[in-house]
Amino acid sequence: MYKGSCLCGAVSFEITTQPGAGEICHCTKCRKWTGHVLASTEVPRTALKIFGEEHLKWFHSSEKVRRGFCSECGSSMFFDPIDKDKHHWIGVSLGAFDSPTDTKLALHIFAAEKGDYYEITDGLPQNEY
Repeated sequence: MYKGSCLCGAVSFEITTQPGAGEICHCTKCRKWTGHVLASTEVPRTALKIFGEEHLKWFHSSEKVRRGFCSECGSSMFFDPIDKDKHHWIGVSLGAFDSPTDTKLALHIFAAEKGDYYEITDGLPQNEY
């Protein structure tokens, strides 16, 4: 069992399966949403249980995705594709985990949109989009 929460603890979660490989998203929307980049893992929707949902707010950042954050402290927590029939996973912010994740970063995505104030130097694969 893997557990996590927002900064203030109003929203928490449990995941009953090992998280997938982590990825770093450098797209403009993720950078604005998090203040830098989004490090996340995809988990099956059926393996995720959310507590404190009354404090979880969703922002529809496009027609295809909504982003979940704590309405109390603002922590960025979930990246949720809206087409649930097509996407049986939900993205969970790696920084929100309380316990070890037992996963490693595997990939950078939207590297073409990365900020000009940093370089990607860890040697992981970089997808332009």
